[in-house]
Amino acid sequence: MIGFQNTQGTVEVSQKYFAQLISKATSECFGVSGMVDSPYNGMCNYVSKHKFFNNGVKVHTSNGKLIVDLHIAVTFGINIEAIVKSIVHKVRYTVEENTGFEVGKVNVFIDAMTSAE
Repeated sequence: MIGFQNTQGTVEVSQKYFAQLISKATSECFGVSGMVDSPYNGMCNYVSKHKFFNNGVKVHTSNGKLIVDLHIAVTFGINIEAIVKSIVHKVRYTVEENTGFEVGKVNVFIDAMTSAE
């Protein structure tokens, strides 16, 4: 659970909710072919329109702001800088709009590349 104190009490949101919300937002970005379970196992899970994987997303807090770590796979031949900018913008907007929590940083780790089919 990630919680923040406000004037009316404490607001807590589960890690599962954040993982699903962020996975969905990330999967909608052009060039993302999947979420990577762990940077160490090298196994890539592909994200489809009907199923979202919670792996590859880690959320924690620092100084009252959310820090999001994403481990993804991208499609070979796509501009990585453009993909990362798109992901950072989309994740920040989606989380802040849906939870009201401020996102301090979105770290994107590209752990795999897949071929375009």
